[in-house]
Amino acid sequence: MKIGDLIIPDQAVVLAPMEDVSDSPFRQMCKLQGADVVYTEFISSEGLIREVDKSLHKMSFEEMERPFGVQIFGGREEAMHGAAKVAEAANPDLVDINFGCPVYKVVSKNAGSACLRDLGMMERMAATVVDAVQTKPVTVKTRLGWDEDTIRIQDVALMLQSLGIKALTVHARTRQQGYKGEARWEYFKLLKNTHGLHIPIIANGDITTPEHVKYLFDETGVDGVMIGRAAIGNPWIFRDVKHYLATGEHLPEPTLRDRLDICAEQLKASVAHHGERYGVIMMKKHYGNYLKGIRNGKQLRVALMEHSEMAPILEILGNYEEEKISVAVG
Repeated sequence: MKIGDLIIPDQAVVLAPMEDVSDSPFRQMCKLQGADVVYTEFISSEGLIREVDKSLHKMSFEEMERPFGVQIFGGREEAMHGAAKVAEAANPDLVDINFGCPVYKVVSKNAGSACLRDLGMMERMAATVVDAVQTKPVTVKTRLGWDEDTIRIQDVALMLQSLGIKALTVHARTRQQGYKGEARWEYFKLLKNTHGLHIPIIANGDITTPEHVKYLFDETGVDGVMIGRAAIGNPWIFRDVKHYLATGEHLPEPTLRDRLDICAEQLKASVAHHGERYGVIMMKKHYGNYLKGIRNGKQLRVALMEHSEMAPILEILGNYEEEKISVAVG
């Protein structure tokens, strides 16, 4: 698959941009497990043009994360133009526009999926980003429409392609749906059969198993799939998908030691990336997902949450055994 001049493996499996989740340490874990492309969490265009430290920090990455994309959002053309230039200067492989976020605080600022109410605004926003970015391909992530009455995803795709957008990811729900109901994968086949549409189409929404991925490639013809929530606490999903596509067989589930070890590795990456204080804080949201389903997992999570420094947490993770919870809390 080609996105502009960027060559990505066919049947690419991509990590979705997720707010407060897909920071560099988490992206690194997913990349090590086989993710073909990773994206930042979405970044405010207003924050970038004002050089807000938090927004700029979200763009920082390690070379091993490539191919790597910066995703931006905003409701003003001038801000999106300036933010696109800032994003390009960070030297990612892609610059992505978020036209899909359904959250009210974003939509109320005419950003994210608000553009699905006004395709003229979407056209202007996309055009200004394409104009600003001179050396990297620009991609878009969006939804089917604002609501049931505004699903015009084929027209949207052709319009974005005509502006110079090099790939399109579609979450197969409307903004009105939020994350409720089932994603409507039939629209992916419709897109792939749209006359004159040749940019890559990447499927997103309710993709949680290797079987889902195989179905989408076989039955809809999409060029890639984007996995979001199913990767939280489970970066192995990328490895598992690749193996299943190649062999038709499932790999064994990660062991307890696998879970504890990758949790420790992400903690170390988090501290290296964010500094010790904030790096430890950032990891707290991940413990529950990594430890889900293990015996005495709740007690272990409580023990990990008590510490504000990395060393004792690593000691707990390294020594923990399910039958010896005293090691974790002692």
